[in-house]
Amino acid sequence: MSLRHVLLAALLGVAAITAHAADPTATDWTTPAEAAQFRTTPSYADTLVYLKRLQQAAPGVIRLGTYGTTPEGRPMTVVIASGDGTFDPVAARKAGKPIVLLQAGIHPGEIEGKDAGLMLLRDIAITHKYPHVLDHLVLVYVPVFSVDGHANSSPYHRINQNGPDSMGFRGQSQYLNLNRDYVKADAPEMLAWLKLWQRWLPDFLIDVHTTDGADYQYDLTWYTEDPHKLDPVVSAWQHDMIVNHAIPAYEKRGHLASIYLEFKDGRDPRKGIENFGSGQRFSTGYAALQNRPALLIETHMLKPYANRVHAVYDLVELMLEQINQHPATLLATTAKADADTVARARDAQARVPLTFKPDPQSTKFELKGYAFSLSHSDISNSTWIQYDPSQPKTYSIDNWNGLLPGLSITPPTAYVVPAQWTTIIDKLDAHGIQYRRIDQPLTIRAEGYQLDHPQWASKPFEGHLMLRDFDLHAVSREVVLPAGSVIVPLDQRAANVAINLFEPQAPDSLLRWGYLDAIFEAKEYAEPRVLEKLAREMLAKNPALKTEFEQKLHDDPAFAANSQARLDFFFLRSPWYAAQQVGAYPVLRLDAAQLQNLPSGHAQAGTTRTP
Repeated sequence: MSLRHVLLAALLGVAAITAHAADPTATDWTTPAEAAQFRTTPSYADTLVYLKRLQQAAPGVIRLGTYGTTPEGRPMTVVIASGDGTFDPVAARKAGKPIVLLQAGIHPGEIEGKDAGLMLLRDIAITHKYPHVLDHLVLVYVPVFSVDGHANSSPYHRINQNGPDSMGFRGQSQYLNLNRDYVKADAPEMLAWLKLWQRWLPDFLIDVHTTDGADYQYDLTWYTEDPHKLDPVVSAWQHDMIVNHAIPAYEKRGHLASIYLEFKDGRDPRKGIENFGSGQRFSTGYAALQNRPALLIETHMLKPYANRVHAVYDLVELMLEQINQHPATLLATTAKADADTVARARDAQARVPLTFKPDPQSTKFELKGYAFSLSHSDISNSTWIQYDPSQPKTYSIDNWNGLLPGLSITPPTAYVVPAQWTTIIDKLDAHGIQYRRIDQPLTIRAEGYQLDHPQWASKPFEGHLMLRDFDLHAVSREVVLPAGSVIVPLDQRAANVAINLFEPQAPDSLLRWGYLDAIFEAKEYAEPRVLEKLAREMLAKNPALKTEFEQKLHDDPAFAANSQARLDFFFLRSPWYAAQQVGAYPVLRLDAAQLQNLPSGHAQAGTTRTP
């Protein structure tokens, strides 16, 4: 065939694909990725064209909507799929149908979930390969979460990954990683997603990614939060559905799957695997705070893109199949977990873990990997690992994935946020946490925290300088709350989110993210000539202070050589400094009696801010 004929055939092929995309009556339902033999993934515009065709062909099964707008002005699309046209959450609850949220493209270079979702929706609504998989559930599908990041496509965005030809960017257009944003909720996309979450309140979350890391035989790895982070009923449901049912059925379809593989040393897999450290800022960690089971899917970056898409397709379909067969079990699980959280507010002895630490006891794990060699690199002056995929090999290694509770706290019955801290109250609104406002000033005495010796990170992370360390001790504090201050009771299903926002030591607290840095800033200062006089007065009145000062001069040469530090020694111990309340944490904690004794005239019911 001549070059002219080859070009003509190619142009006709493009024209045919375009015609199919434009004509809702077309019978060719090949997805764009399938048409390209998975060399490419479609643009967002082409993805929406295909989804609109699906909606036009099966309006009783599929409905498209938008739930937000990206910073660059693109609509954020959500697809609702139901076997009988149940397209809103109230109807789904009334019908006893669990809601499954499937999201793709939170990291848009890892886009298998989008193309798998298009294929699966087609096979449910058009080809009827799975005609009953949505009979007893409703699927809420986000084909691309980070839409602006998806548009920022390049062949050079994921050096570790084998296709597609061009891939989206890990950050959205403001360079935020959405899968670190669930609690702090900085990004417009996350604020929109949180409203979507609150509207639908899914019973199960599936989040689709592509892993980096080592080479091995598995085409897919998966992760769920550690049982210690979950209500026991959620942990039990998760294990039964995924480990006992979905994964065995998935492997019967010819796949190999493994738990998520985070190697202790990427240069030598034989040293074992450990927990990758998921927390509240991640999708599955946030779902855990919301009492919801969640599955993280990680396809293997070195497998061909077609294999990865089909791997996601099969596992998602099998999860839907299991939930569809046992809808009441999942609904009972999430209802029980929510009820447990509400009831905990009446237990004065309850403990809630804020941090987690590795379980010192490992188990054995059979890794289906490849033979590899280790050699010294003259470039890096380190060890270079090179895999040989032609030689599959199984290794018996240690699995250190287990976690144990670290720091735990006794939660209060309610939190109090003074009205002036609007940034904090805005976060309550973003997360749909219920609260009520007081309608006039109120003087109360309650437990608070004094925070001292703050230390920040040396470089930014996700647009913030994280507060890494500080000293904390509980104090009783009397404050005058302005009208408009809010009371946040913890007898609500989202109480765990409030706890992790407000408890300073939580890894993703608002304090850690830097939203309250101003409390560490003194606003008044003293002239050296005034401090000279003050220091002499304080030394004359307090012999113990004199001893302490002389000891510090002896023990700390840098202090002794710094004239301002020597004067500040006295200012920091004076009532002029104490009056500034530096380090006084503004969020207060109420016990049950304090909450009950709030004058009823000061509470304004109905200021709940849930969308």
